[in-house]
Amino acid sequence: MITARRAATPARGRREIIPAPPPLHNGDRLGAAEFLRRYSAMPEVKKAELINGIVFMASPVRAKQHGIPDNLVQGWLFSYVASTPGVRAAANSTVRFDADNIPQPDALLMIEKGGQARIGKDGYIHGAPELVVEIAASSASLDLNDKLDAYRRAGVLEYVVWRPEEQLCDWFVLEEDRFIKLLPDKQHLIRSQAFPGLVLDVKALLAENAAALLAALNKSLGKAAHKAFAAKLAKA
Repeated sequence: MITARRAATPARGRREIIPAPPPLHNGDRLGAAEFLRRYSAMPEVKKAELINGIVFMASPVRAKQHGIPDNLVQGWLFSYVASTPGVRAAANSTVRFDADNIPQPDALLMIEKGGQARIGKDGYIHGAPELVVEIAASSASLDLNDKLDAYRRAGVLEYVVWRPEEQLCDWFVLEEDRFIKLLPDKQHLIRSQAFPGLVLDVKALLAENAAALLAALNKSLGKAAHKAFAAKLAKA
C-alpha cells in the first residue's frame, strides 16, 4: 500500500530563510516590480533607474559637474513652491511610469491636487509630473535620448536638461506627441507653460549666478498669470 508523504514543515520556533534578492547591475533587463524589489534591498545605492526595461546606475557624483548645479535647481524650484501653494517639488525621487520605466529625476515639479501625478501609498510618485529637470553631467546620452523618449511617452509636459560642462540648457515642451524645444527670449528668459510664474534666466543658470536666477523668478511671481494659477489651485 502506497501512502502519501507529508511535506516537511520547519521546526517550531524556526523561521524560513528567504534569500536576498540579486543585486542590481547596469544593463539588467527587469520589470518594474523586480527592479523595485532589488533596489529596495540595496540601501547603499543612491540612484538607479529603469528606462525601457533596462537598469541604469549612476556614477559617483562630482560637485562642480553635478552637486552645485543640482543645488541651484533645487533652490529655484523651492522658491517657486514657496510662493505657489498647491505645487510640490521633489529631489531625486523615484517615479513609477509603467512596467518598463521607473526613472529617478534630479528634480521635478508637480501639481498636488488634480495634476497628472500623485504620491502613492508606497511613497513613490505615480504618473508623469508636469515638469522634470535633469542635470546631465555624465549622462547626456541617456537624458537626451532614451530618457527623453520615456518622459515623452509618459506625458511629462515640460523637460529641462542642463549640461553644465557644455554650458547648455534645453527646455522641451510636449505638443501633441512630440517634445518641442523652447528658446530663450532677448532677456535670456524661458517661461514655463505648465506653471505660470516659473521663469528661468538661462544666462544666470549657466553662470551659476544664484542671485540673478532668483531675481528673475521673483519678478514674475505675483503677477496676474501667477495669481490666477494660484487661485485655481486653491479651489482644487
